[in-house]
Amino acid sequence: MPARVMSHLEMCLREGVSLQRGMNFRVRGGHSVLLMSVQPGAPYRDQLSEDGTALHYEGHDAPRHTTGGLDPKTVDQPLRTPGGKPTQNGLFFEAALAAERGEGAPERVRVYEKLRPGIWADNGTFHLMGAAQAWDGARHVFIFRLKAVGSEEEGAPPVALHPERRRLIPGWVKLAVWQRDGGRCVECGARDDLQFDHVLPWARGGTSLTPDNVQLLCARHNREKSARIG
Repeated sequence: MPARVMSHLEMCLREGVSLQRGMNFRVRGGHSVLLMSVQPGAPYRDQLSEDGTALHYEGHDAPRHTTGGLDPKTVDQPLRTPGGKPTQNGLFFEAALAAERGEGAPERVRVYEKLRPGIWADNGTFHLMGAAQAWDGARHVFIFRLKAVGSEEEGAPPVALHPERRRLIPGWVKLAVWQRDGGRCVECGARDDLQFDHVLPWARGGTSLTPDNVQLLCARHNREKSARIG
């Protein structure tokens, strides 16, 4: 499935909620949503494997107003609020532990990657498979482990995708292509409903690892290209 490009507003409309934070446990569609970034200067150390099948997602810091004036980056990431309610870390952590214990299906998570301010890419659907607390040299943080799945059908079992079945384009390539193509379809100049497309299709040996083999197409021209190739 082509990687869709969307604005923050389009992303919120798709999910049916205003996404004002990176971790969003069980939004209106019944699934969860994570917003990630691997760009320089990103506030958290998210790690996406090169083939796009595995994501290590760092939990989020305590709000500054709850840290007693301390820098949130020096304070352990919290499981609960000062009032005792689970934080987003806590909700995801308990769901991850339940999956590890085999108590029901893993949490289904849609993952969006920030390319630049206001521009996001849909990285597809993952299952939340586990979590742990880790020492980062200054404080304890949460690390959530997610695996890509091949379908967005509700209730579908986890699918461990092999690299050859996952053609995720790395964030740096997406950003380079976006800048090179000016945020427009290379065929018609459209700015809406854009998708990252492999010039030489993945199934025919095309790579995701260089901007030279990736371009921006609108959905219509991407469909027309697929029909010609097929």
